[in-house]
Amino acid sequence: MDSTDFRSLKLCTELLSVVQELGYEKMTPIQQASIPLLLEGKDVLGQAKTGSGKTAAFSLPILNKVNLENQNIQALIICPTRELATQVVTEIRKWGRKFVGLKVLPLIGGQTGRDQAQSLENGVHIAVGTPGRILDHITRDRIDLNDVATVVFDEADKILEMGFEKEIRAIMKELPSKRQTALFSATFPESIQALSKSYQRNPVSVQIADPEGESSSIEQIVYDAHEDEKLNVLMRVLQQHPSKSTIIFCNMKATVNEVVAAIERNDVPCGGLHGDLDQRERDQVMAMFRNGSITLLVATDVAARGLDIDALEMVVNYDLPVQSETYVHRIGRTGRAGRSGISITLANPKDTLKLLELEKLTGGKLLRPSLGYKNQHGLTGMTLPNMQTLSISGGRKDKLRPGDILGALTGTAGLKAADVGKIEVLDKVTYVAIARKAVNQAMDRLRNGKIKGTKYPVRKH
Repeated sequence: MDSTDFRSLKLCTELLSVVQELGYEKMTPIQQASIPLLLEGKDVLGQAKTGSGKTAAFSLPILNKVNLENQNIQALIICPTRELATQVVTEIRKWGRKFVGLKVLPLIGGQTGRDQAQSLENGVHIAVGTPGRILDHITRDRIDLNDVATVVFDEADKILEMGFEKEIRAIMKELPSKRQTALFSATFPESIQALSKSYQRNPVSVQIADPEGESSSIEQIVYDAHEDEKLNVLMRVLQQHPSKSTIIFCNMKATVNEVVAAIERNDVPCGGLHGDLDQRERDQVMAMFRNGSITLLVATDVAARGLDIDALEMVVNYDLPVQSETYVHRIGRTGRAGRSGISITLANPKDTLKLLELEKLTGGKLLRPSLGYKNQHGLTGMTLPNMQTLSISGGRKDKLRPGDILGALTGTAGLKAADVGKIEVLDKVTYVAIARKAVNQAMDRLRNGKIKGTKYPVRKH
């Protein structure tokens, strides 16, 4: 059997069944290299960037040995940001959907610690969290880590970059000495080597090179823009480079808010993502971006860390990042899985040396085409997204599933299945994309009808 085939792995029938149902056949390079080692119980030091399939690389081995009868935490996954932690939880639940009674809990800020404490008391098999919130539960004596058999550091370089060394040391003191430790990082600076030396035993190093020519599928464009004309230039860029999904990167929260406001003044739906948003606001913005209700997302790098977005067409660097490696990470979000992508950078004349450095780092030429006419009409001509989002005030904790929502919409509400887009069921809320032409009909019917015998409040966004 082909060594890249999931069936070649020693996985339980439940996991192999889910793999088949989801249509996965071949493992990515990081999965092929890491999963067998983790299944054998070895410590792994893996180098892989976002989008390489590393979440499945550590999730499948964890799920393969989870004991559902033991209600104590058996695996702890540490992430740098709440967005990445939330994404990891979603992935684990997806892979583990055949495990009846599996409990996966996010331990992150933006949610009440009391609710998390209650969930911990009721029993959790796998916990995924940020260092600060995990340590907070430890210091309040709310969490029992005595049965943890596997610890994973996801995006370990970012965990250290964000200054969590003290928290990590405190957390690791609470864990059993006999455990498996996996460490995944996009880069291998000295700090990562030190982290591995402190907490891993004879780790096997797995380094996956970037596929040849990957950056060549990304067209890199630079447009000159003095500081006082950047907003105007951005509007021209968005007009002349229409896209179904664009992330605009800014370095500061205030700039994110300024850019969002400028775009919305032109009656174009847009979302902002930065560190001041609470979890509910973040979830809503990301659901709307993933389901196509908004096609423009303005974000800081920290807020966008760990976002898993399929088929992103364009990235705009409204601000050049301070670190050149961040530029590589930004543009690498587009042009994945063999698709082409566009990266556009707004640069000052003083950025010339930085741009030369980026060319050398990416191995791709930065093109400088003419942007054409001056922007006099805002974003006139940009078409509104076909979809609009409804939020339903019920979710996973109310035992709602996507099929229940779809059934209510196509049954009670009388919509065609083609008018219903992506459905995301979170713990206490569900986001569903509806064709813009049918959204008022869906609103009226859901407000006056019931889902699984219960009436839920519904809002339009």
